[in-house]
Amino acid sequence: MMTSTTVNSNNNDYVSMTTLPRHPTNHDANEILSRAEKALQLMHEEVLASYATSSSSLDGMGDDDILSQSDATDIIIDNSADSDDDFDEDDEDCILSNLLTNNIESSVYANSYVDLGKVDTVGFFDFDYTLVTYTTELLSLIYDMSLKRLVEEKEYPREMLSAGLKFDPFFSIRDAHISCMQFMFSLLPTLGLAVDRENGWICHLSYTHKVAVAWEGRHRVSRPRLVAEYSGKRSLSPSKRKIRLKPLNDLFSMAECCLMADTVQYFLDRNIRFCPRSAVTDVLGSITGTHISGEFHRRVAEEPERYFEQSPHLKKVLESLKQSGKRLIFVSNSPFWYCNAGMNYVVGPGWRDQWDVVITSAGKPAFYTEDNRPFREVDIVTGKVKFKQVDKLEKEHVYTSGCLKELIQLINWRSPLSFSQDENDPPYNDIYSPFTSPNVMYIGDSLFADLVDAKREFGWTTAAVTPEVGWEIELQRKKEFIIADRAIEMLLNTLRLYQQRLGTDLRSKEDLEVMDKLERTVSRWRDEQTRLLGNPFGSVFRARYTPSLFAHSLRRYCDLYMSNVGSLRHYSPHHRFYPESPKLSHEIRGSNPECCESYLPIS
Repeated sequence: MMTSTTVNSNNNDYVSMTTLPRHPTNHDANEILSRAEKALQLMHEEVLASYATSSSSLDGMGDDDILSQSDATDIIIDNSADSDDDFDEDDEDCILSNLLTNNIESSVYANSYVDLGKVDTVGFFDFDYTLVTYTTELLSLIYDMSLKRLVEEKEYPREMLSAGLKFDPFFSIRDAHISCMQFMFSLLPTLGLAVDRENGWICHLSYTHKVAVAWEGRHRVSRPRLVAEYSGKRSLSPSKRKIRLKPLNDLFSMAECCLMADTVQYFLDRNIRFCPRSAVTDVLGSITGTHISGEFHRRVAEEPERYFEQSPHLKKVLESLKQSGKRLIFVSNSPFWYCNAGMNYVVGPGWRDQWDVVITSAGKPAFYTEDNRPFREVDIVTGKVKFKQVDKLEKEHVYTSGCLKELIQLINWRSPLSFSQDENDPPYNDIYSPFTSPNVMYIGDSLFADLVDAKREFGWTTAAVTPEVGWEIELQRKKEFIIADRAIEMLLNTLRLYQQRLGTDLRSKEDLEVMDKLERTVSRWRDEQTRLLGNPFGSVFRARYTPSLFAHSLRRYCDLYMSNVGSLRHYSPHHRFYPESPKLSHEIRGSNPECCESYLPIS
């Protein structure tokens, strides 16, 4: 049963976070502060009351703290300073809002206009975490193999093997009694992180490349150290960033991140002198060596049910895309026998029937950048590479190596788009024109490794598989998160109104002290949101007060994003996606689903 607990386990902390400072002499300013304080307390009561009302319908769901999306949508608090009723809540149902929030965890989100009907080619240029996903046992396997390699090949202290170092999905969270949703969240922080080669810190970057949070081993770096290390502004120049910061780009980097932190912490705890740059190089090298050796691939292929997650909707999505007349292309750096083991498990033995071209061991990024890499055919029985020359790419066959230029030639890849050409223009079917087109949709999970170049170099329509989307939406339904989010919004509005009331005069010491205290309260509520995420870095999409570098790049380079490929099952192959209109600070923010309700036809 749901109980009316406070947002924080310590009631004194909660009281201090909802008790606002007062100005010693400015009574007009204090009126605003008093109203805001009352609003914070009433908001907390409103949210808890909503949970209490819906608790009976949530019984037996397994996580009492999860609020349904429709309930979360209803908790909209009007905190206008000009209203006599601080919580004037509209009780009418919003039809459009309900339509938009249906299946919201498995929705496809648009950053730009995309007409799927004009997409004639869909390329899945990633296998791992795009077509298949893994259990946490894979990350533990990679961690253990890489640690062993670190000791045996780089002669790190052998005692590390018996020191209890294990892959820790919670990183700095040590609570054994944690919900499944929180467990999944703890696996997410590596996207948008970078390791500083100079000091071994793991950094979370904002979209302006500022270091929002950094960890040295298992300890958070203090703000004064951050400021001192990064030139007083918590950031590096572009030239230094390239030298010092190594991005942790994909979900495999979770093992890399954890091993890096554990290695640094092991040395710090035992006062062992070490060179951070060498430690970073060695850890990254051990992870890379584990991948290149194929050792973990063999283990996974032998026990697919242990390491692969089921993907119940993938087959339906592939069939729908194929039946609509789209060409499907499979490209992976993994060997055929490994891809075959994974696809057999998640789709079935006939998985190659849906694909027009299957390319394994592609050797990306050389696959995109080099023009003289011929294709070779793979024997699907023995896995051996055949010697004969490949003159065309046939369905149900499997190929290796190759390059984009050869791919276009061998499948006669032409875009259906027509252009008016001048007689002096080169022929339209020149080797590069077919694939510099939005009619090709690239689906993958590696934002910085693949999707950025697909958009920037080729102009393809890009779709990112971003599991964090679904998990963060689930978190945002928790009453604690709703309270924290609304509190931050109220406090920022309070700061704006407070300054407006102070006018344009010079600020007194007392004026600034009140603002400082309010800002510290905002920071504490943001810390509360980070705590709810269950990892030390907070949201993948936020770097404290600003969008993260990952979120900024996702918006810039990806037309669509979704939690998994199965999300496409909710859409027609001819669906048209319309983005939310991003607004600058000065633009009116009046457009919302409620405004459109009266224009909808109601049957």
